[in-house]
Amino acid sequence: MARLIIDSALCVGCGICVDVCPFGALTLEDGLAVVNDACTLCGACVDECPEGAISIAEEAVSRDRPEGHAGVWTFVEQLDGAAQPISWEMLGKGRELADRLGTTLTACVLGHQATPIAQEAITYGADRVLLADAPELARFRTEPYARVMAEMVRQGKPDILLFGASSRGRDLAGALATALHTGLTADCTALEIDTESGCLQQTRPAFGGNIMATILTPHHRPQMATVRHRVFDAPPRDASRTGDIERVPVKLTEADMPTQVLEAVRYASNVNLADASIIVAGGRGLGGPEGFAPLRELADAVGGAVGASRAAVDAGWIDYAHQVGQTGRTVKPDLYIACGISGAIQHQAGMSTARVIVAINTDPEAPIFSIATYGIVGDYRDVVPALTERLVQERRGRDA
Repeated sequence: MARLIIDSALCVGCGICVDVCPFGALTLEDGLAVVNDACTLCGACVDECPEGAISIAEEAVSRDRPEGHAGVWTFVEQLDGAAQPISWEMLGKGRELADRLGTTLTACVLGHQATPIAQEAITYGADRVLLADAPELARFRTEPYARVMAEMVRQGKPDILLFGASSRGRDLAGALATALHTGLTADCTALEIDTESGCLQQTRPAFGGNIMATILTPHHRPQMATVRHRVFDAPPRDASRTGDIERVPVKLTEADMPTQVLEAVRYASNVNLADASIIVAGGRGLGGPEGFAPLRELADAVGGAVGASRAAVDAGWIDYAHQVGQTGRTVKPDLYIACGISGAIQHQAGMSTARVIVAINTDPEAPIFSIATYGIVGDYRDVVPALTERLVQERRGRDA
């Protein structure tokens, strides 16, 4: 592990290193430069020091498990004053891990006028909520959020810290792991406690999705992971639960907020795969963009959404918003109908937890059949229209 070394015999207290540090990690004390925990070892001060008093040195990594860290923490993401659903999924898994370890579950809420969100977090399983409430945190910005979270973590010393793998969650988790000098496993599909070491087993697809890797963080804390939407179920809301809300003082300077939000423009999309209970998806086997027409008819007949594999999206047959898989959406519908999709592990990573999977493919050896609840070996151009017609007829019969 590397650390910043300041040679007091060479340092003349000129302050150049303090001025060039982009993270505010250096100060002058008694005429000498001093480094704090905000240092990221970027090396800017090393290059600028005119006396050669600063260097980065490697030191032996302790193989002992870090002491003094306990508890499971989760980050509660909010947008415009409303908690995002992925936050409750993280709390549900966090509750399970905390119970397994016999420890407490803490929710971290950052925002402005966010007390209702903090109270809601308790109803979803948190024992305690750390609430950082300030006007500067009303909109998500990486630098101030990471600065506040880093201070909370240094003070509270959690053992495990979980984030939803949304755009904000991924951004914040990466910045925070860098500031804390700890590991981060992204896009996990499973989280368990190792019975021997007590470490968090973080499982995710690796090598392009060809294998599932289980990663441990034995020598650094907190153990950090991000998890995609719909991988875990959100727990039921329990309004009778009680817990503590602790307000965290927010002290931010202009240097902590170099980025200003000038305008927020929302991307409008009528595709909502994450919350769809039925998804009809198509892949390379459709042969072209026209192949999605019968799939849309089936989706309309059952009140579902249209999904796609990466191959179909890369071919330009359908917009990326429809993509399901490791590089697209993770979904967990009641019914997933896969048409012309071979079922590569990258696609399975995004839909294998569907409650019922129906596979339609001309290749009886297609991997999708290994995870399908029901398999139909045939051409989607014959099967899908027939299925749609039957469903429409049944609906008309019920309405008659």
